Amino acid sequence: IIFSPFILVILFLSSIQLVQSKSDDKVYVTCGSVIKLEQVQTKARLHSHEVQYGTGSGQQSVTGLTGEDDQNSFWVVKGAAENPCSRGAKIVSGDTIRLEHLVTKRNLHSHHFSSPLSGQQEVSCYGNDGEGDDLDHWKLQGKGVWKKGQKVRLQHIETGKFLTTDAKFSFQRPITGQLEVACSSQKQDWVAVEGVFFHPPEPEQTEKSD
Repeated sequence: IIFSPFILVILFLSSIQLVQSKSDDKVYVTCGSVIKLEQVQTKARLHSHEVQYGTGSGQQSVTGLTGEDDQNSFWVVKGAAENPCSRGAKIVSGDTIRLEHLVTKRNLHSHHFSSPLSGQQEVSCYGNDGEGDDLDHWKLQGKGVWKKGQKVRLQHIETGKFLTTDAKFSFQRPITGQLEVACSSQKQDWVAVEGVFFHPPEPEQTEKSD
């Protein structure tokens, strides 16, 4: 993987060690990981940018983007606002998480505004410097501990709807070809396909007495 200079700076300043493994089932998506999420059917990656919706909330738009080389598709995995997790902590199915857009530092968010194309529930980015509100919380649904390449679903805590995208709903200018991301009752699978992953902390070893 070739990282942009922006990502390399983060790696240096934070002393992050990239997990290198031939098998995805050995790479955990932990707290603090910086990931790209891909929707399984459309192969679109969860994406955001400094483009606001022209309808609904008027907040920063969230879309699905096909293609790999884009720094606006990186998200930082965080715990719930009232229960933050430590860097490298494993995340398991049923946990409440937040996803912070790496570049704009706003959180993945949903509410009862209608999405612009499908009329489902709008998904946006909200907040400042990683601080938002209760509508930024998502429940991870999967099997056991979250790992790279594992299918998971993201359920919006407040409304109970699921994060979705659909190739039938594609934007025109200024974000031509990008797919609408919305929340609906449809359960769709997403996978963490690449990123920077923190090692889970090693268990402490107890010294043996003579």
